[in-house]
Formats: sequence, C-alpha cells, structure tokens
Amino acid sequence: MAKQVIRSPDAPTAIGPYSQAILAGNTLYMSGQIPLDPATGQLVEGIDAQAHQVFKNLRAVAAAAGATLNDIVKLSILLSDLGDFAKVNEIMATYFHEPYPARATYQVAGLPRGARIEVEATLVKS
Repeated sequence: MAKQVIRSPDAPTAIGPYSQAILAGNTLYMSGQIPLDPATGQLVEGIDAQAHQVFKNLRAVAAAAGATLNDIVKLSILLSDLGDFAKVNEIMATYFHEPYPARATYQVAGLPRGARIEVEATLVKS
C-alpha cells in the first residue's frame, strides 16, 4: 500500500523527522499536535487557548486530506496535568459531534516546548 504525506500550511510544520500526517489507503494517521500557532511557530498560553489550538491544528491537517474532524475515529490526548481533563472535555465537545471518536487520555511528565496538551488522531476517510 502506498503512503502519501499530507501537509497543511495552516498547521505547524513538523519539528522533527516526521510528517504532519500519512495517508495509507483511506486511513489518515495524524501526528501529535501541540498548541503552536502556525503563523508564529510560538506556543499559545493557557490551557483554554492550548486546547483550542491543537484541535484547530488537527482540523487543518484533516482538511488538507479532504476530511473533517468528524472523520476521526480515535484520539489520544496527552496532558501534563490531569487537572485540565474537564476543561479539555468541554473544549473538545465544541469541535466534535456524535458519534464521538474513541479516545484515551494520559497524564505525562512533559511535552515538547512545555506544552500542556498534545493530541494525535487516526481518521478514516469515507
């Protein structure tokens, strides 16, 4: 099966040896997004702004593949503080509609650039 690199100028460029996303068949594997503003390359401040930014970044990558956030079937959310769990749920609900994707949430010791949240996703194009 051929792999196709998916890139969006409306999401941060990869900060390492990886792609924003890889399309294999009709499945899009989206790399973790941290809350970088794609225009400035800088981390946005505060958990509210950070959560919104990661979902906007994921939306931009999905759009580059001709899909939407509602095509996501699985999310993994990494938080530096599980105390942010309720706030992230509240914000996530503004970006997704039922049926919601499957999801796992983990507290981690640290994230790149001191981010408070990182989200990766798997999407299936219809």
